[in-house]
Amino acid sequence: MSDATRSPPTFVYDDDCGFCTWWAETFDRRTDLRVVGYTDLGPALRARLPDDYRDCSHLVTDDAVYSCGASVERALLRTEAGSHARPVADRLDRLGAYRTARERGYRWVADRRSLWGELLSQTPPARR
Repeated sequence: MSDATRSPPTFVYDDDCGFCTWWAETFDRRTDLRVVGYTDLGPALRARLPDDYRDCSHLVTDDAVYSCGASVERALLRTEAGSHARPVADRLDRLGAYRTARERGYRWVADRRSLWGELLSQTPPARR
C-alpha cells in the first residue's frame, strides 16, 4: 500500500469516560494518532474492530488492530519518550507471560476507571 492510500493510525476509546478521554487527549497531543471515540465511529473503522469493541480501547493501523493493553502500549510507544522503549517492548511482546501481565494490568486499571478518573480526567466529548 502506498503512503498516499494508507489510513492514519487511529486510537479508538470510550468517549463517555473521563479517564479514557484524558488518555485519548494525551495521545492526541503527543503522537501522530487520530483519536476517535466510540460515538464517532464510521462504518469502515467499526468493521475493523472486534464485536466486543466496547470492552476496551483499540489502536487501528493499516496492518493490524491492537486491543486493550496492547492498544495503550502501542500508543505510548508512539510518544517521544515511549519511542525509545519500542525495541524492548517488541521483544517482550513475543513472551506470552508478558502479554498476559500487560492485559491483566490493563483490565485492573480499566475496571477501576471511576477511581482513576478522580486523579486524571477530562470532560468526555459525549458529555460536552
